Amino acid sequence: MKFKRVILIIIDACGVGELPDAADYGDTGSSTIPNCAAAVGGLNMPLCQSLGLGNIVDIGGISKIENPRASYGKMAEFSSGKDSTIGHWEIAGIQLSAPFPLFPNGFPDDIVKKFESQAGVKTIGNVAASGTEIIEKLGKRHLETRALILYTSADSVFQLAAHEDIYPIDRQYQICQTARDLLIGECGVSRVIARPFIGEPGHFERTVRRKDFSIDPTGRTILDALLDNGMKTYSIGKVYDLFNGRGLSDYVKTNDNRDGIKEILRAISVSDNYQLIFANLVDFDQLWGHRNDESNFARALEEFDKSLVEIINQLNDDDLLIITADHGCDPTIKNSTDHSREYVPLLVYNNQIKKGVNLGIRETFSDIASTIAENFELKDSFPGKSFLNEII
Repeated sequence: MKFKRVILIIIDACGVGELPDAADYGDTGSSTIPNCAAAVGGLNMPLCQSLGLGNIVDIGGISKIENPRASYGKMAEFSSGKDSTIGHWEIAGIQLSAPFPLFPNGFPDDIVKKFESQAGVKTIGNVAASGTEIIEKLGKRHLETRALILYTSADSVFQLAAHEDIYPIDRQYQICQTARDLLIGECGVSRVIARPFIGEPGHFERTVRRKDFSIDPTGRTILDALLDNGMKTYSIGKVYDLFNGRGLSDYVKTNDNRDGIKEILRAISVSDNYQLIFANLVDFDQLWGHRNDESNFARALEEFDKSLVEIINQLNDDDLLIITADHGCDPTIKNSTDHSREYVPLLVYNNQIKKGVNLGIRETFSDIASTIAENFELKDSFPGKSFLNEII
C-alpha cells in the first residue's frame, strides 16, 4: 500500500521529555506536554488518547490504551540545537552537526554598525529580551528617535521591531532583507525577523505582519525531492519561512492555530492537488511556551484535540497523517523562557493501516523524510530509517 498524500502537522514546541543531552542545553527536567498536564491536573484529549499519545509517555489525564487507532513513538533530535529551523530541517532530511550561532549578550558592535550603515538606520537595544517587554520598554524612545529596536532571544534570531507609522511595512521588510544579506558565516543567524507593532506608549501591540527571513537550507530536503519529481508541496503557517520558500509549490501564512486548522482542512478538501501538506501550528510555542503560561498551553492542546476530530473525518482512505513536533518549550520551567531539548511525539494514522504499532524511539527526526521518500518511490536518500513497512 502506498499513500497518495501525506499530511504532516507540526504541533510546535510540544516535546515529551528531555533528551539524554538535555543537561548540556540547561534543560534538565523539561517535558513539555507531561509537565503541562501535571500543572493543570490532567489534560482532556480523548482523540489523541485514542490515537496512542498516552502510550508514548505518561501524561496526566491521557491514559495508555491497549489498541490505539494510530501507530505511535517518539523521536530524538540528531542535530545539535533546539530551534524551529533545525527541527523542521531535520524532519525534512537535513541533519546539522553544529547549532546556529547565538548572541545572548547582543550582537558585536562592528556587525551592528555595518548593518546600520547599509540599511541607513540607527538601532537601540541590542540585547536578548522578550519581544513584548522590550517594545514596552523602548517603544517610546523608538517613536522619538526613529531608531529601530534590535533584540535577540535564546534562539538564533536577529529581530527588528518598528512602529508601522514610523516605518511602513515594506520599508521594514527591506531593512530586514539588508540584515539577512549581511548576516552570514559566524554571524549567520537562522532567522532575521521583522516585528512590526502599532499603538501608543503603554498600549503597544504587535501586528500580524511579522515576517521571517530565513537562511537557505544547507542541503537537499524531501521538499526539493518531491518538487523535482513533479509532485506538489503545500506549506501552512511558518513552514515557508523556515525553508525560505525552497521546495514549496504553494504556501499560506496563518495568524494562529485556529487559522492553521482552517487552512489544513481547506487543503485536505482540495482533492489530490498536493502530495505533501506540511503545516505548523505555532501558538503552543509563540504564545504560551515562551511566556511560561502552562494553563493556556494546556488549553491549546485540548483545542487541538477537538480540531483533530474534523481533520481525521476529512481524510481520504489513501491519506497518511503524521503528527509530531520540532522541539520542546516547557512553560513550567520558570527560570527559562527558552526552547527545550526534548524528544518529540510521533503519531501516524490512516484508517486502513495497522493499528497500535509501537514505532519505538526513532534516532532522528529525519525518519519522516525517509518514510515520505519511500512512499513516493523517490531515488533520493535521506538520513534516518523509514517506518513505512512497519505500518502497512
